Amino acid sequence: MKVWQNAEMNDKQTKESSARLVNDIEAFLQEVMQVGQEVEEPRSSEQVGRKRILPSLDLWSGIVVAVLRGLTSQRAVWRLVGLEGLWDYPLYEVTDQAVYDRLAAGDKGGLKRVFEQVRDGLKERLAPYAQKTIAPFASGVYAIDGSTLDKVTRHLPRLRQIANGDCRLLPGKLVGLFNIRLQQWQEVTHLANPDQNDKVVARDLVAELPEGSLILADLGFFSFPWFDWLTDHKFWWLSRMREKTTFAVIHTFYSDGADLFDGIVWLGNYRADKAAHAVRLVTFTVGKTHVRYITNVLDPQLLTLHDIAVLYARRWDIELAFKMVKRHLQLHLLWSAKQEVILQQVWAVLILSQILHAFQMEIAGLAAVDPFDVSLDLVTQYVPRLTRQGQDPVDLIVAKGKQFGFIRPSRRIRPQTPAVDSRRLAPLPPDTVLLRKPRYAQRRSPPMATSEPLNKASPNRGVIWSPYR
Repeated sequence: MKVWQNAEMNDKQTKESSARLVNDIEAFLQEVMQVGQEVEEPRSSEQVGRKRILPSLDLWSGIVVAVLRGLTSQRAVWRLVGLEGLWDYPLYEVTDQAVYDRLAAGDKGGLKRVFEQVRDGLKERLAPYAQKTIAPFASGVYAIDGSTLDKVTRHLPRLRQIANGDCRLLPGKLVGLFNIRLQQWQEVTHLANPDQNDKVVARDLVAELPEGSLILADLGFFSFPWFDWLTDHKFWWLSRMREKTTFAVIHTFYSDGADLFDGIVWLGNYRADKAAHAVRLVTFTVGKTHVRYITNVLDPQLLTLHDIAVLYARRWDIELAFKMVKRHLQLHLLWSAKQEVILQQVWAVLILSQILHAFQMEIAGLAAVDPFDVSLDLVTQYVPRLTRQGQDPVDLIVAKGKQFGFIRPSRRIRPQTPAVDSRRLAPLPPDTVLLRKPRYAQRRSPPMATSEPLNKASPNRGVIWSPYR
């Protein structure tokens, strides 16, 4: 499998990188697992018991390959490293209990580091296929969301006596940040409590993104402090408007009665709850559906009403990514009720998810189709199978994908929006005040975000106001 090969690429560095690429998924995994991994930590004189027979790297590799091959238990990992053999690793004479104990002890972030290596490596290799036309003014486009892990199966011994409705049957939730342009997970964190609010980790997830990144968030992240924090930290953001949220209109760009509005508003009409930064509110009706979006992209020329609807619809990408993780890669079939084992399985699934998403992007690029015209479900099913048979799945799917249904028109709904004549947009007066002292309900108000003039235009982006001066 010549991963990411593209004969038409002219960039010399890309060609040299492609020449080094591996011939199948497991070989790619083997290369990634071995590069930069720490040597097994030496045991101190205070530690008791036998020296470890099974190195951590071999155990991590066994977990990832077990998920790839569709194996569904800790015992299958034991058989893989002790009976079948893995790659060029030796067979290890260990008991199944020894493997259980090692998995239960956790891996001290080893698989998470592998996930980050895969992410960073694929970012460079997927660059030629990145969907750069999505919000081109932003340095990157990311969706943030959370998903509760499916209920742990009742056959696990520790859970047989627990009532069916008990929350201990839920192994927590994942909250992730998904790169829309590359179709790759950027960051993922696990919350042990499935009822915990996703917003508690939101800031940590986006903190390392480059300035000017655009964050797409659903109503689960709707919060005045969160919106102000993003703007203060030089991020763009787009969200739906929560029902019953009060606001006051500052300026109207365009309006056509109750069914269509595009303008600048203050969020929060009451003294106890006010956002600091003015935002743009866009509302319109299509058929019987009335939608409302808010964003800190204040220039309607930079981000049109139609662009907003299309862009927010891409938030669905992260929902499909979670679906792949939980269903197609069988994360709903958890190997254990212990959090340490669950986390290792989670990271193994996410590592494979990155690779399979990358296959989808490469196939779409080589076939000159939209990434969602490539069936991720079939890619997940057949790519591992084809590679084990010694076939190149990328070349095969590009050549015969339409014939065998791998490439077909996507059934995703394309947002419909009313037409707006940009020539009728009323410009924002240059002296408009766009920042005020905030008051957050049941929270202490932070200081003002800036004391600089707020009507200063950005010379390089042509926006009405930008926090990135």
